[in-house]
Amino acid sequence: MKHLIIGGVAGGATAAARLRRVAEHDEIILIEKGEYISYANCGLPYHIGGTIADREKLFVQTPESFGKRFNIDVRVKTEALSINPTNKTVVLKSPDGKIYNETYDKLLLSPGAEPFKPKLPGIDTDGIFTLRNVSDTDSIKSYLKNNDVKRAVVVGAGFIGLEMAENLHDAGVQVAIVEMADQVMTPIDYSMASIVHQHLQQKSVALYLKTSVAEFTPRDNGIEVKFSSGELLNTDMVILSIGVRPLTKLAVDADLKIGERGGIKVDEYLRTSNKDIFAVGDAIEYPHPVSGNPWLNYLAGPANRQARIAADNMAIGCKTKYEGSIGTSIAKVFDLTVATTGMSAKRLQQEGIKYLSATIHPSSHAGYYPGATLMSIKVLFSPDNGRLLGAQAVGFEGIDKRIDEFAHVIKHGGNITDLVITEHAYAPPYSSAKDPVALAGYVADNIMTGKMTPIYWRELRDIDKSSIILIDVRTAEEFATTKIEGAINIPLDELRENLSKISKDKPIVLYCGVGLRGYLASNILKQNGFNNVRNLIGGLKTYSVATTPISPVNYIEPKKESKKVTETTDQVGSFHIDACGLSCPGPIMKLKSAMEKVELGNRLIVTATDPGFARDAEAWCQSTGNTFISSNSSKGISTVVLEKGNKNNSFSTQTSLGKGKTFILFSDDLDKVLATFVLANGAAATGEKVSIFFTFWGLNAIKKTIKPKGKKIFLGKCLA
Repeated sequence: MKHLIIGGVAGGATAAARLRRVAEHDEIILIEKGEYISYANCGLPYHIGGTIADREKLFVQTPESFGKRFNIDVRVKTEALSINPTNKTVVLKSPDGKIYNETYDKLLLSPGAEPFKPKLPGIDTDGIFTLRNVSDTDSIKSYLKNNDVKRAVVVGAGFIGLEMAENLHDAGVQVAIVEMADQVMTPIDYSMASIVHQHLQQKSVALYLKTSVAEFTPRDNGIEVKFSSGELLNTDMVILSIGVRPLTKLAVDADLKIGERGGIKVDEYLRTSNKDIFAVGDAIEYPHPVSGNPWLNYLAGPANRQARIAADNMAIGCKTKYEGSIGTSIAKVFDLTVATTGMSAKRLQQEGIKYLSATIHPSSHAGYYPGATLMSIKVLFSPDNGRLLGAQAVGFEGIDKRIDEFAHVIKHGGNITDLVITEHAYAPPYSSAKDPVALAGYVADNIMTGKMTPIYWRELRDIDKSSIILIDVRTAEEFATTKIEGAINIPLDELRENLSKISKDKPIVLYCGVGLRGYLASNILKQNGFNNVRNLIGGLKTYSVATTPISPVNYIEPKKESKKVTETTDQVGSFHIDACGLSCPGPIMKLKSAMEKVELGNRLIVTATDPGFARDAEAWCQSTGNTFISSNSSKGISTVVLEKGNKNNSFSTQTSLGKGKTFILFSDDLDKVLATFVLANGAAATGEKVSIFFTFWGLNAIKKTIKPKGKKIFLGKCLA
């Protein structure tokens, strides 16, 4: 039997090798339009950034070595021009331009996909590139080497776009990302993408979301990028990563059936509409196992599996069925790992599939073991039977392991119970006794069974806060640092003694840092006669990162990185504390306790793995009179440097403004509130204009429903 394969990268080369293993005496011809076969397509961005320094390591096999090992006729730089299914021939064009026919018994199409290149003015300007193959990589590397590239614009924020942004950044280039959607990485949901937004901004990558490019104009000093809004951005080079589309011309011209998504339609045996022509890889369209609807899947893993199945069916008859791909994918984005499998919430909505979701923020391994970092996990499941529909994970460590577990459950039609009963290997350096996968299952089960009634971040953001009682069950210190507008603070440990002060006339919404304390509080309220109680899924961590506006950093003059901690640790009077492995409020509480022991004017250096710690520490300094010196983040560990402020700033400071005075109230402690008002009254008695400025903490003194407790100081007793 004679097999002809068109396309020699992932799918084609794999199919050729498999065919030889199962059919030693068959004739196999591999046709590749480019110069190379079987190369590491996914490694191309990392060669540009220098992570993969040796170009030759990108090549799994050369045409010569592959042909010799598997006894295959490999023809590179050869283009397939047309297919005649009736005569079973393919018209080929050789490297020297000769046109000839090649016959086949079985034909496999693995043409792949091509980068989408919109017809915009100036799109062919020198310095504008796409990245799809080795030739593209060589062109980009050459341009970087021969030109003084200081700035680059990446158009499109998919997986390849973000990998290119990171690798250009690693090469010393200031990067701006332009994306038409309101988020990067559209296969994941907005709340998870927001974590990536935050991380990109920490790395001084400019984000222009909900922005489209109108034209490119060559200038003496580079390329001018014009947005549809009229805004202009000057750059030295442009990477187009807008997306890809399947290469189907050969199939269309041969009258093979094309699916509704634009790919080559194949059956469960990976046959096209012609029984002797098979197809695999980026060009094919096949039903998604979760939705049952056709979709295009541009991933190397499924392409290799399809190739193996197609080869078996070509050689020995159609016996092996393809089960379909659920789109399990993963990417490195600077220090973060981002992964997804199954369907996202927005895709489920688009396809009319009912779902519920649960979001958690566990540690990558036991918190007491050094190096634990936080991860964020979102699972989507059916409200009817708990079937797992999708999962997403973002974090610094252990993401690949967890997403693979979720993928296994989804691929086999499992449900949230399967997440709980899966037996996980546990040791402190690798996980916790309750693995994050199991925790996601527990939370999902609580939602599905009604043990917890969820409210999601978008709903809380858009709800009229006056129509609900919004209760923050974190500690007073956390509440003072950051909060949701309209919330009152009743710490979880004080909830039971304050039940009589909570009205039952309005719905109650609870929130905490990541959702656990809110869940515990909802149990207390529900079992004490409060019927309309909801808990914010993902807690303040999800809400705050998803609702924080995105502003591009200055692209022309990039924001300077804060000094590394090694430059501050040698200062006289500096103290170090390690808050790694602790989740909110642990780092802030440890910071507060340590700062009490630091002398005035000395510095405190804190390392933590809570992604929001730097932001919380800065807010804490603003509300306590201490000084926030610097912060930096590397591999999930944030390091902040603080300086101890005036001790009087623990409750109020007095600022002379001409003939007036302003008092700043930093605390809701009753004694300190009274002292501030006494001082203000004394100043007013001298005839000066007096004002009182309330910080977040101080404002609690006049807005809290549950009044703060405090012992009377001597002055307070005199005024009682």
